[in-house]
Amino acid sequence: MPNNVIVLGTQWGDEGKGKVADLLTTKANIVVRSQGGNNAGHTLVVGDKKVVVRLVPSGILHKECLCLIGSGVVVNPGALFEEIEELNRAGVESVESRIKISGAASLLLPIHPAIDKGAEKLRGKNAIGTTGRGIGPCYEDKVARRGVRVSDLYDMENFKVKLKALLDYRNFMLKNFYNEPEVSYESVLSYIESLRERILNMVADVSEIIAKGRREKQKILFEGAQGTFLDIDYGTYPYVTSSNTVAGGCVTGSGAGPLDIDYVLGIAKVYTTRVGGGPYPTELNDEVGEGIRKRGAEFGAVTGRPRRTGWYDAVAMRRAVTINSLTGLALMKMDVLDGMDEVKICTAYKMPDGSISQLPPLSAHEYEGITPVYESMPGWKESTFGVTKWEDLPVNAQNYIRRLEELSGAKVAILSTGPERDQTIYLDDPFAD
Repeated sequence: MPNNVIVLGTQWGDEGKGKVADLLTTKANIVVRSQGGNNAGHTLVVGDKKVVVRLVPSGILHKECLCLIGSGVVVNPGALFEEIEELNRAGVESVESRIKISGAASLLLPIHPAIDKGAEKLRGKNAIGTTGRGIGPCYEDKVARRGVRVSDLYDMENFKVKLKALLDYRNFMLKNFYNEPEVSYESVLSYIESLRERILNMVADVSEIIAKGRREKQKILFEGAQGTFLDIDYGTYPYVTSSNTVAGGCVTGSGAGPLDIDYVLGIAKVYTTRVGGGPYPTELNDEVGEGIRKRGAEFGAVTGRPRRTGWYDAVAMRRAVTINSLTGLALMKMDVLDGMDEVKICTAYKMPDGSISQLPPLSAHEYEGITPVYESMPGWKESTFGVTKWEDLPVNAQNYIRRLEELSGAKVAILSTGPERDQTIYLDDPFAD
């Protein structure tokens, strides 16, 4: 019986993880965030209100659900408490008391967005397209072992020493390399001191909570952020995020054991989107792509930036299936392709030397000169919006989904036909008894 389920993106983020996580959290006792920060947003519906959660796990909407923020997350305290207040205003119950944070999580401080924006400005036309929220610089400090962690707040004298050293280093860069104003030590210290007690009240041993939950046969959902091809190792480097967004990152960033995972559900749209710079072989810079963007409301949940749009990329998906050990797929936004005369699937890449590749490269520069090889299929004029039974889908829509399964190497477990919870077709239940 699957009790521990990972939900993660298999494209370039923004795949619709929020809806799927929300569907599955109705059965979960514990929901865990394992990586990323407040640069990724999941849109949740609370009654007639929409709430975007960035750091808070999606299980927060269910009052019996415990929400964990693991050691792999970079925590911006101010952003976290802003989210909590937004959830409180939306009428969500007992928000703060149901969130637990690993003491090993890194603290994202006001210096980090300043560095992030300065670096992007200096890159000019070669900018990566970050959200500017300081995620990368915070991870950089973590890996360089100069960062500060949540548990450092227990000993403020030691914290002050670490903070001073970090700001001295970062302010030198801001002033002398990025030509930007410095961030004062006093302002950062005052900011942290004002939130310290609230933060420490939320600290817990996340790894042990997960282990205890597994012993007690509780259902645990590991909620990924961003997407597979934004992974720091396996994404289109350097146009990637700064954490491991694949299934392995959900394990290391939470403190769960590798053999604790029972099911890995990969989320993908029936087309593709991407935000920011970087290679994107199936991108549509025409009226077809613009039509998909408008019908799919493809704008960032956190930034509002318009997303780049393109056809489904089965080449990329094959890599995602392999490196995530996907058990099943959740395909989103089926209805966005309604009314099209034809739909296309990228089945291979034609390389600059004329050879055909069935798998994607591992670095951005290797995408130069690649041409997508497409397979065309007839579209469907009938509406799929809100359909809840497989047999009620148009035949051409069924054929399209089955072809995506064949080319990708994974079976579809969930098919979304609209934004609401009940606008969903279930072919397999990850938490099935």
